[in-house]
Amino acid sequence: MALINDISHLWGNDIGVSAVGDLGLASDTLRGQQRVLRRLLTNPGDNIFHPTYGAGLARFVGSTATAEEIKALIRGQMLLEEAVAKSPAPVIEVHRITNGIAVQVNYNDAPTGQPVVLSFNVSQ
Repeated sequence: MALINDISHLWGNDIGVSAVGDLGLASDTLRGQQRVLRRLLTNPGDNIFHPTYGAGLARFVGSTATAEEIKALIRGQMLLEEAVAKSPAPVIEVHRITNGIAVQVNYNDAPTGQPVVLSFNVSQ
């Protein structure tokens, strides 16, 4: 895979800047992590150019959806990202927390084959 950069933007934060004040760039594993988070946290329909993009995990806060249902959605969405290796399949943990859900995904970065651990909470 050719080296591709995205503007560095971690969900919920400002756009990253470089050491000299330019736009920060994300590449390699960091780029993949940012793309996975963006996909999982974007609500379907929020991207007008790609209305089916996103898992919309926030909608499960306080819902009756089971952890298995949420895991299945996460797995399906993650496998749409080119940075996520298909084999071995991602290992996903979902737990209810006060006013939210805690998610941890372990997957292999497709370009490098290196393991990646991504943990985050979703709350309202």
